[in-house]
Amino acid sequence: MGPGITTSLRIPHTYCWSPTIIPKPADWGPEIDVCGFFMRDEPTYNPPPELDHFLRAGPPPVYVGFGSIVIDDPQRLTNIILEATKKCGVRVIISRGWSKLGGDSSSTDSVFYLGDCPHEWLFKRVFVVVHHGGAGTAACGLVNARPTIIVPFFGDQPFWGGVVASIGAGPHPIPHKELTVDTLVEALQYCLLDEANSAAQHVALRMSAEKGVDNAVTSLHHNLPVKAMMCDALPQCAATWLCEKKGHVLKLSDLAAATLIAEKKLKKSDLEPIGVQFYDTDVERWDPLTGGASYVLGTLTDMTVALSSAFIEPLKEYKRHRKQPREGGSQGSKGGASGAAAMAAGKNIGKVYGAMTKGALLDLPLAFAEGLRNAPKLYGAEPDDYGQVKDFTTAQYKQQDWKSGTVVGGKALGMGSYNSVTGLVTEPYKGAKTEGTVGFLKATFGIFAYPAQGVYKSIISKKDQNLYQQRVAARDRALALVDTERKKMILGWFSQAFAKK
Repeated sequence: MGPGITTSLRIPHTYCWSPTIIPKPADWGPEIDVCGFFMRDEPTYNPPPELDHFLRAGPPPVYVGFGSIVIDDPQRLTNIILEATKKCGVRVIISRGWSKLGGDSSSTDSVFYLGDCPHEWLFKRVFVVVHHGGAGTAACGLVNARPTIIVPFFGDQPFWGGVVASIGAGPHPIPHKELTVDTLVEALQYCLLDEANSAAQHVALRMSAEKGVDNAVTSLHHNLPVKAMMCDALPQCAATWLCEKKGHVLKLSDLAAATLIAEKKLKKSDLEPIGVQFYDTDVERWDPLTGGASYVLGTLTDMTVALSSAFIEPLKEYKRHRKQPREGGSQGSKGGASGAAAMAAGKNIGKVYGAMTKGALLDLPLAFAEGLRNAPKLYGAEPDDYGQVKDFTTAQYKQQDWKSGTVVGGKALGMGSYNSVTGLVTEPYKGAKTEGTVGFLKATFGIFAYPAQGVYKSIISKKDQNLYQQRVAARDRALALVDTERKKMILGWFSQAFAKK
C-alpha cells in the first residue's frame, strides 16, 4: 500500500516542479497540485578577480560541473571535456566538485577551473550548462534560459535529462558511461543552434512568471481543514480536544480545555483527543488469492526480521553490557552480559512466535474474509459494507476496540449467510451464481477474522497511550498560561454556547 498511499487515500500533496515543463496530468485529482520550483534569489556574490577577468576576457563560456558526484576516473572525464570544447572552439568553466576535476591543473585563457560559486549568479554569465541532472541545477539552468546538456549518473537524473530534451532546451541525456568526445561534441553543437536557444528562452520566460513558494503556501492553506482545526472558544488557537456535552460538539484548545476543567464546567472524562482527518491505512484485499499471498509475504517478512534480531540483538546487548563500568572502574562481568544477551534472544524469539500467531489467527482469516468480501468488485458489483474495525487514532474512533470487531464480524456472519442463500436467486444474471459458496466462506472467515482484528487493535492502542498522556500533560500545562482576560472570554463563550440550546 505504501507506494500508492497518497493516491488511494487522496492525501493532499504538492509537487514542487514547474508546470511549464511538466504540466499536471489531466487524470490527477484536485488534491494534487503542481506549484513550481522553489527558486532562490540570486545571492550577493563577489567573484574572485581571476573568475571576473576570465568572464570579461572573451565570449560567454560553457559551464561543466557535477557537484557532489564522485566519478571513478576524473582525469578521463576532464580530458573528454577539454578535447570536446576545443573541437567546438568554445571556452569552458570546469567546476572541480567532489571529484576534483582537473586535478592540480591551472587555468588558461580558454579553461577556468572553479571552486564554489552560486549557480544563480554564474548561470547568467555562461551560454550552455553541462551537469549531472539534479532537479535544482536543471531548474536553475532553465530559468536562466541556458541550453542544457545532462550527463546522468543515477536516481531521477535521467528523468530530468529527458524532460530537458522533450522541451527542446537540450539534447537527449548522455549516460555517464556513454560520454565520449564525440557524444559531447554533438551535444554542444546542438546547444549552439538557434532552435535550442529559442526553446530555452521560451521556457525561461514562462518559468520566471511562476511563483513556486507562493503557490505551495496557497496549496497548503487550501487543503487545510481550517474550521475543523480551530478552537471554538479561542479561534486563534488550534483545537486539540473534542467534547460532546448536552447535544453540543465542542472543539477545544489546551488552553480552553484546561480553563473549563479548572472552573468545574467540564470533567477530564468529557474530553477525548481530536483527530481532524482520519486515514484508513489497513491494506485492502481485492480477492482471496492476492489477499492470501499478501498474508504469506507479510508474515514471512515479520518472522524474518524477528529471527534476524534474535541473533543480532543478543550480541549488541552482550557488548553493551560488557562496556558498562562496574563499581571500582572495571568492566561489566561476563555473567551479567550473558544474562542480558539471553534476555534479548528470548525477547526476539518471542517476536517470531508472535508473528506466527498473528499471521495464523488474524492475518490469514482477515485476508480471506476481506478478499471474499471485495471479490464482487472484480466483476463490477459493489461489495457488502460490514462497517469498520476501528482504532483510537482520532476522537471519532477513540472508543474503538474489540467491540467494533465483534459488530463487524456479526455483520459478516449475517450478511454472508444471507447472501449464501439469496445470492443464487437475486443476481442469477449478474454472474453471481456462485455467491452461495462465497457467502458461506465470507461468514466463516469473517466471524473469526473481524473480532480478532478488533482485539489486535485494542492491544496496539494500549501501546499508543503514551501519545495520549503527552496530550494530557500539554493541556494541564496550559492552565498556567490562562490570564484573566482569556478566562473571561472562554467562560463567556461556554455560557453562550449552552444558552443557545
